Amino acid sequence: STLQDSNDDIEDVSLFDADDDVSRRSKKSKIRHPVASFFHLFFRVSAIVVYLLCELLTSSFIACMVTIILLLSCDFWAVKNVTGRLMVGLRWWNQVDDDGRSHWVFEARKVSVQGSKTSSEAESRIFWLGLITCPMIWVIFAFSALFSFKVKWLAVVVMGVVLQGANLYGYIRCKVGNRKNLRSMATSYLGKQFLRQVRFPGVWKPS
Repeated sequence: STLQDSNDDIEDVSLFDADDDVSRRSKKSKIRHPVASFFHLFFRVSAIVVYLLCELLTSSFIACMVTIILLLSCDFWAVKNVTGRLMVGLRWWNQVDDDGRSHWVFEARKVSVQGSKTSSEAESRIFWLGLITCPMIWVIFAFSALFSFKVKWLAVVVMGVVLQGANLYGYIRCKVGNRKNLRSMATSYLGKQFLRQVRFPGVWKPS
């Protein structure tokens, strides 16, 4: 078994380092799933654009609301079932066991030795940029609708926060792990910040 483990860790290395570096850079920068990358941003960006321009495009609130909800629903389905699996190798879902209990499952694809199934850095950046930025924009819309007393838009905005926030939470769980790992990461980060302040305390200047 020791020999087998050692063989699994062996990776073919090109004799020409320059050619190997160029090929690795091209693999990292290449978008392997252009259609998935397009639709990962298309639905969520379109929902935001329609929300911003709906009053200029039409006076019908019902038409705008239905269009935005349809775009958000398509985005939720596409990101949850397609783009996350193809672009970053992550997926999450809910399943019911034989006892009728509901379980949430968060999975991350194992990195292969050959690297043929790993996602490129360009796709990963597109995925996480769209996944994190758009829910933050909907949160801003929610506060704006609340403070400007646009009650009729509040339900639409809350729908955007919930659907896109659910995907964000699910993929963070897939990437990081369970709640214990999330807590350990937060604890270790705060511990590092505390030690940094202890080792290098700031110089307080008298006023």
